[in-house]
Amino acid sequence: MKVFVKICGLTTPEGVAAAVRARADAVGFVFAPSPREVTPAQARQLAAALPAGMKRVAVFRHPPPGRIAQVLEEFPADWVQSDAVDLPGADLGGAEALPVFRSGAPLPPLLPELLLFEGPDSGTGQVADWAAAARLAPRTHVILAGGLDAGNVRDAIRTVRPWGVDVSSGVESAPGVKDPSLVEDFVAAVRRAEQSEEGNA
Repeated sequence: MKVFVKICGLTTPEGVAAAVRARADAVGFVFAPSPREVTPAQARQLAAALPAGMKRVAVFRHPPPGRIAQVLEEFPADWVQSDAVDLPGADLGGAEALPVFRSGAPLPPLLPELLLFEGPDSGTGQVADWAAAARLAPRTHVILAGGLDAGNVRDAIRTVRPWGVDVSSGVESAPGVKDPSLVEDFVAAVRRAEQSEEGNA
């Protein structure tokens, strides 16, 4: 059982370096009002140090028309993450969509092949509804987000069995400031959970 790991809301070279050292699978850069917001130029500069194969994710929330295309002109992302209602009709410039569905909100009858299941409000540490996520996980590729950290991610993986996990505030020393040791602890906890689940299979 290999769990995809995304570290979101990166703002500093130290945070990026920690994600690379920990061998995370993806990093997210936020282009929405947030303590983690960066400009496309900053994201491009930070992403220059990423190894080939690590996914670069442009993260939005209710962007105005044209904003996604504007960002992608300067920051060529692999994935575009935003609430599911934001993505129809948006110019993703060849990037893959990562639609966000939130705890308590209705789900469409036809699910996308990949989605991010989040708490009610991104970046606030609010835990997502794991029971609802567990019902989704057998039906599609679910990246679980919302209130995860090194202390609870093993239980989250055991309960939900997601395709991937996403962390932001759970690896920070202050809002928007990633703590390299917490980043590495989180990824290490995910890898231990993988081994535990393989042993129980």
